[in-house]
Amino acid sequence: MNPNNAKNVDEYIACFPGDIQERLEKVRATIKKAAPPDVEEAIKYQIPTFVWNGNLIHFAAFKNHIGLYPGSKAIENFKDELAKYETSKGTIRFPLGKPLPAGLVTKIVKFNMKERLAKVKKKATTVR
Repeated sequence: MNPNNAKNVDEYIACFPGDIQERLEKVRATIKKAAPPDVEEAIKYQIPTFVWNGNLIHFAAFKNHIGLYPGSKAIENFKDELAKYETSKGTIRFPLGKPLPAGLVTKIVKFNMKERLAKVKKKATTVR
């Protein structure tokens, strides 16, 4: 199966070889543990997405890395800790040959939760 046709996160992960599946499951478990219990999994933009008051964070597998998509504010906020990884405006690339920095991923998820809550509160106060 092509990951672009996956209907859910399990199907997406199942499209990859065993070693990549293990890495994807580790990213998934790390995000799930850091996120609130009511976080939902979805496929958006053809990749796994955690949804909580909007898109919380996305991740995906590629030939040489696992991509994490927390948004530009998170990347800017953690730029010092992310210095050893390849990043772009909204993307972090974790090389396949290196351990996943689970603690950093946890901090990024928690940061994004605060950002989502602030956005929800701001919207609630402006829509009166």
